[in-house]
Amino acid sequence: MVDTKPTDDDQQPLRIEDYALIGDCLTGALVGRNGSIDWLCWPRFDGAACFAALLGTSRHGRWLVAPEDPSPRVSRAYRGDTMVLETLFDTADGQVAVIDFMPTGRADSSLVRRVEGRRGKVSMCMHLVLRFDYGSATPWVTELHKGGGISAIVGPNLVVLHTKVELHGRNQATHAAFTVGKGDSVDFVLTWGPSHLPPPAAFDARKALDQTEAFWRDWAARCKYQGAWKPAVLRSLLTLKALTYAPTGGIVAALTTSLPEQLGGQRNWDYRYCWLRDATLTLIALMEGGYDDEAEAWRHWLHRAVAGSPDELQIMYGIAGERQLVEWSPSWLPGYQGAAPVRIGNAASQQLQLDVYGEIIGAVSLARTSGLREPATAWSMQALFIEHLATIWDQPDDGIWEVRGGRRNFTHSKVMAWVALDRSVKDAERFSFDAPLDRWRMLRNSIHAEVCQNGFDPGRNTFTQSFGNPELDASLLLIPKVGFLPANDPRMIGTVEAIESELLADGFVLRYRTEAGADGLPPGEGAFLPCSFWLANAYALQGRDADAVALFERLLGLANDVGLLAEEYDPRAKRLVGNFPQAFSHLALIGSALDIQACRSDGKADS
Repeated sequence: MVDTKPTDDDQQPLRIEDYALIGDCLTGALVGRNGSIDWLCWPRFDGAACFAALLGTSRHGRWLVAPEDPSPRVSRAYRGDTMVLETLFDTADGQVAVIDFMPTGRADSSLVRRVEGRRGKVSMCMHLVLRFDYGSATPWVTELHKGGGISAIVGPNLVVLHTKVELHGRNQATHAAFTVGKGDSVDFVLTWGPSHLPPPAAFDARKALDQTEAFWRDWAARCKYQGAWKPAVLRSLLTLKALTYAPTGGIVAALTTSLPEQLGGQRNWDYRYCWLRDATLTLIALMEGGYDDEAEAWRHWLHRAVAGSPDELQIMYGIAGERQLVEWSPSWLPGYQGAAPVRIGNAASQQLQLDVYGEIIGAVSLARTSGLREPATAWSMQALFIEHLATIWDQPDDGIWEVRGGRRNFTHSKVMAWVALDRSVKDAERFSFDAPLDRWRMLRNSIHAEVCQNGFDPGRNTFTQSFGNPELDASLLLIPKVGFLPANDPRMIGTVEAIESELLADGFVLRYRTEAGADGLPPGEGAFLPCSFWLANAYALQGRDADAVALFERLLGLANDVGLLAEEYDPRAKRLVGNFPQAFSHLALIGSALDIQACRSDGKADS
């Protein structure tokens, strides 16, 4: 049972896993099992939210469409291989479906809620609280002069709600009560537009639903992955597509900001940006999935974003390549179930993270060898970045986990610096590019030797998180994945065993131990889900097929009822935590499915 009856203005959001994603490749929204939309940013992913109840209370913006019955039986699913969500509410009086989607292919961005009667006659309610700028700005609401509905305006934002249902204003919110019988349908269409232009016109919701379903089904039909876990892989690919900003090809790391990595804690970050670290995994997922157009769009986004002086490289950018991602906190938002502070923007964008050089050059190299089109300046830019990396690779940095406790010589960062040199040497050799190959080869070998000398603890037979530091790090599991050492090298076998011994929590892999506070934050967080997928990959590469499959399928079981994963999982609370849905988690899922299948095909499996 899910209680859908509206309560007071202090109503708290649902569990993270109780939400589902809908989107139009411009922005997205989170729909709760109770029929409440608690998160939506307009006009694009990183815009100011007009529904921010997820990080505050219902008075900060929320849209509920649900039965008057306070405790209906609820079930939901995406309609086939689409991003159209259908929620069924069963009450004592009948059954209704609420179909939520964001129409694709339109110049404006809209959110449609279609209510269909399936059985009996059900009394319904609609409550709309529009607040802009993360709940801080209350719009001026007026009735539309032509047709049913309202318009709401504040500053640059204009939102129009078109519906034939009679609406009433009360307590700075819009309400409606209506009844739906079998065969009836009622539409609510909410559309954003710039306030200096005429209000967006109404459109046919039924036709938009058909077109949107066709768009997603046609896109899903292009998937060429036919492995054992196709439903999970395809749902992950659909999620990545929904997190794509179509005008630029950028893919955001998550729809949300500040969903906590620790319930009630301070590890709350804004993930509505594009991380360079995701570049290679994204290309692999899209190309292996059969989506070369999206892969090329991402490749070109990457080239535009990093264009410029290599010493100004950032670890993340806005969806159009923006660089100013200043971090600030809206003090009026209490945070998801009290997890404060809420953060808008991300100060980690200014950190030095050497591993991103390996990520971007690895991605560029993969795109090149896979035959994707590349800009004419691609190689000259790559060579320039390598020359800059040669001057800084031995410096301490902030590392893959963006710690705020001071720079160190992170082992993973040095490994990825090696990757940048390795891929560039191989590209120059394969494509006869002009390059100082002897010098690059020597530097590549020097970095490799440095890592093996200073990033390895021979007494414990394991690589360590940073030079001269005994702590472990899940990113060490990526060493064989990037080709630095074979998976069955004794040092990697020892590293996997050490991680199994020291970083597993209830069977899930932690990024690192936060108890020491060395990352500059209070201790405690959930298990970062990609790390456990990396362990499954390591098992597969070491021929431990049964262990790989068991862990992989256990991770699949953490997805919510519509197949979505957050950033982390709290094994004690048995809840998803962190931003949602998380592209990195879904990329890791796809990568594990591909790696396990490839190892089976190569005969590396033990069963």
